[in-house]
Amino acid sequence: GLISSDKLSELYRAADQLAMARPLQYVLGFCEFSGLNFHVEDGVLIPRPETEELVRWIGEDRDYADIKEEFAIFDAGCGSGCIGIALANLFPNAKVCMCDISDKAIEVSKFNCRTVLNKAKWPRVNIFKYDLLGYMPLENHIQESSLDIIVSNPPYVRQSEKQLMHRNILEFEPSNALFVSDKDPLLFYRVIAERGRKMLKTSGKIYFEINEAFGYETMQLLQSLGYENIELKKDLNGRDRMVRASSSRYRESRRDDPPHVEK
Repeated sequence: GLISSDKLSELYRAADQLAMARPLQYVLGFCEFSGLNFHVEDGVLIPRPETEELVRWIGEDRDYADIKEEFAIFDAGCGSGCIGIALANLFPNAKVCMCDISDKAIEVSKFNCRTVLNKAKWPRVNIFKYDLLGYMPLENHIQESSLDIIVSNPPYVRQSEKQLMHRNILEFEPSNALFVSDKDPLLFYRVIAERGRKMLKTSGKIYFEINEAFGYETMQLLQSLGYENIELKKDLNGRDRMVRASSSRYRESRRDDPPHVEK
């Protein structure tokens, strides 16, 4: 026939896995993100279209248009590496550091760095294992006041929202990359934003993907930590999905300006 028996058994295997609700991206072993092909496997979150919108928002920021000097990006909780690697691809002068608590995420991110980016960019990407909620100082890996951008898509789905989720997510994707307790749903945002106060340059910015239910709360959190020029942005489905803010030492707008919400 047209298909070898090896290929045929591969197809049957894939069909069986899909019938068991295993996500297509895991079956194929890759996922397209920002026009690039990323390897994904069990234990690593599958990149989402909303996260592509976050990358696009950073790419469209006029402050980074035609930037000639080197600038530093930190992807906190990198998963497959999709955000940091897409930004390294987008900005020729970017130095990107990325961290995750998961050994599997670190392994997959390093693999994606080598397969997605051209070889000249490899030395400009630093991927390290790190627990954002732990006690080890981030300064062991990143210099204080050295970052232009911190970006993160941290766990933000509340345990109580599990019942709204599809079986293929609940049974196959890593729960520690998705879920937070209902008691402290902004835990990761608070920790990352607190670290960001020390790590960002005075002109630096922080970008988050967020739970649509906590747009204002995330903005208030950033405001309470002294961040300025706080913006909330909707995704293509009209849901509050992204927040951007300027470093707490950025003095362009007065502290008491109300946060800006995009209509």
